[in-house]
Amino acid sequence: MPGRDDDQLVGTFPYIPKQERAQKKREALLESGRFLFLKNGYEQTTAKDIASHAGVATGTFYRYFNDKRQLLLSIFGDQLEKLLPPVPDWFKKNPELFLASLLDKHYKRLNEIGIDRVIPELLPKDPELSEVISEARRNLHARIRSGLVLAQEKGLTWKDLDLDTVTWAIILIIEHGRKKVDSSEEPLDLLNMAKVICRLVFSPDVLTNFPQEAYEEE
Repeated sequence: MPGRDDDQLVGTFPYIPKQERAQKKREALLESGRFLFLKNGYEQTTAKDIASHAGVATGTFYRYFNDKRQLLLSIFGDQLEKLLPPVPDWFKKNPELFLASLLDKHYKRLNEIGIDRVIPELLPKDPELSEVISEARRNLHARIRSGLVLAQEKGLTWKDLDLDTVTWAIILIIEHGRKKVDSSEEPLDLLNMAKVICRLVFSPDVLTNFPQEAYEEE
């Protein structure tokens, strides 16, 4: 069983037990893996470390997962979509305030999940995982660009706007938002971030027509 941790990340999901006791062990392993990956880094964490932190034998780890990569894949599971930047809605009464509310939810969700901080460590060594994430980002790009096309057709955007470039700029601004906190130790001003993004899209005359009341969920 040792040595399996060198296998590729992308693959089939492990069997999920039905018994409550077994499910709790599996969940403990998942949580321990997430904690140790974030604390020590993926490469420095072993299956034995994860099992020990979860309070189970190493053999129990291999009952539920083939290796630590499969465990990480299980942590990702349905979380990948939640790790991606939100899609702005340019047709809200105030796109700036609406986007700021989306960003607030997005960054809170990232902090809760945490596992996105492990991704940069893995991508150079896991081409299959890299392709999975790249495909997800391409789909995100298409969704954001589709909204920009509609906004452009309605005459809301800059007339000479390069939609592909602006779409990638929006994604990069949101993806790297937390680096500002890490470097400056200042909290993110989400409304100002949303305003910067909207100024990439809208001309000044459009921006002046936005209502300034606080955004409320519709």
